[in-house]
Amino acid sequence: MTAGAPPRAPGTPPARRLRQAVLAVVGTALFLVFVALGTWQVERRTWKLALIERVEQRVHGAPVPLPPSAEWQQITAPQHEYLPVTLHGRWLPGKTVLTQAVTELGAGFWVLSALEQNDGTQVLVNRGFVPAAQRAQWQDGPPPASPEAGATVRGLLRMTEPGGGFLRANDPAAQRWHSRDVAAIGRALGLPRPAPFFVDADLPGPGREAATAGASASWPRAGMTVVQFHNSHLVYALTWYGLALMVAAGGWYVARYERRQGGKPPHSPLS
Repeated sequence: MTAGAPPRAPGTPPARRLRQAVLAVVGTALFLVFVALGTWQVERRTWKLALIERVEQRVHGAPVPLPPSAEWQQITAPQHEYLPVTLHGRWLPGKTVLTQAVTELGAGFWVLSALEQNDGTQVLVNRGFVPAAQRAQWQDGPPPASPEAGATVRGLLRMTEPGGGFLRANDPAAQRWHSRDVAAIGRALGLPRPAPFFVDADLPGPGREAATAGASASWPRAGMTVVQFHNSHLVYALTWYGLALMVAAGGWYVARYERRQGGKPPHSPLS
């Protein structure tokens, strides 16, 4: 800059127009994205409510025979989760694991034992809940009194729970299971033809409260399945729509500010 030349005013009109264009594009994009995400959550909520209604009707239906192994790959959570089923087979001695559980009776374990069907496939059956004090007793999975006579199980079909619990991975070597991961449990037990799901033994019913409250009731305590679905889609939708509203309000404020600045002469440090 030469001596005596007026300094160049910052924020020249072309630069201001470019800045306004960039802000407008970014603001519009964010607004549309947030609105789209909010609308998606509304649609997910509608789908979830319909799913919950179907499951409520399904869980109170009459039990059906367990689908044959040829159909296992077509079993999905929306169509089969909590389906009342019956199956018959024999308990496999020594093929039991305990998985962490928290129930209305307190902390403890689910007892998962392998039931081998007549076709040679194995289904993990959640035989029920035992308190933590009984871990040693059930760790090796004592077989029923007459395993050779076979057993008929009535319960709810459940989907696998891979990986483990929150911030806790399953550790098969140490026999620490935080979720009912049927594939990992099947490998740990050496099951040659395990089902990709498990069955919660004994359907919950009107007599469940009396059975679970009785001090002399036998263990494992079956029929403690809690039918529930996580449904926070309304909260998510309101969050996304709220962010869209904040972007719109911010855009209005910036536009108002730019209009005010546009009517003022450039500020010179020498004035």
